[in-house]
Amino acid sequence: MQTSIHPTAIVDDSAVIGDGVQIGPYSIVGPDVEIGDGCQVASHVVLSGPTKLGKNNHIYQFATVGQDTPDKKYQGEPTTLVIGDNNVIREGVTIHRGTVQDRGETTIGHDNLLMAYAHIGHDSVIGNHTILVNNVALAGHVYVRDWAILSGYTLVHQHCTIGEHAFTGMGAGIGKDVPAYVMVAGNPAEAKTINAEGLRRRGFTRDEITLINKAYKIVYRRGLTADEALESLAQLRQESEVIQPWIDSLRHSKRGIVR
Repeated sequence: MQTSIHPTAIVDDSAVIGDGVQIGPYSIVGPDVEIGDGCQVASHVVLSGPTKLGKNNHIYQFATVGQDTPDKKYQGEPTTLVIGDNNVIREGVTIHRGTVQDRGETTIGHDNLLMAYAHIGHDSVIGNHTILVNNVALAGHVYVRDWAILSGYTLVHQHCTIGEHAFTGMGAGIGKDVPAYVMVAGNPAEAKTINAEGLRRRGFTRDEITLINKAYKIVYRRGLTADEALESLAQLRQESEVIQPWIDSLRHSKRGIVR
């Protein structure tokens, strides 16, 4: 497919446009934007830089990608947004660049689905294969690890981490870290169980899911301190490496975990 830019689109001379890129009517591509091969940019999209998109991303109408953050400490510094390959960014999504007070970069990995009106705040890091359902809102400095699913209207406080394969219920209010594999719901969010169905769909074996559930009970059912839970998880880790994300979730938590 040849590169196609609609006559009504405005593309800055400094923008780098890859092979086979499609840019629709009335979209704006600003300075210091790089669009990788095979990307599709629908109508009325605003792409601001410095922003780099990988290959085969599909951005739907009215999305605003790479805008500077409204955070008051931002003073116009040249921060960045980096997006990987094969992401779907649906209608009205907003993604802000970083701030120099943190990473200076907002990062999105590969194969993510960002559904309508989701917001990704400054300096956030999104892994791979995640789903952010309609109206999910991430404050600045949020980490979402691989394969996590955030249901509609989930709100995530700044500096929180959503672990691998975690799942949030509709309208969840996240004020602390969600460990890997855990399903949370409510506002404020509370841990409910493990994301067993999601794990089955991704090929985890019955024995692995049983072990992950055992780790859940160690963390949430025994009344242990964090150090005591880590000690028990370290012993469980000898049975399977699937326990390592549990250990990482507790060991690296800065805000504490959802209980």
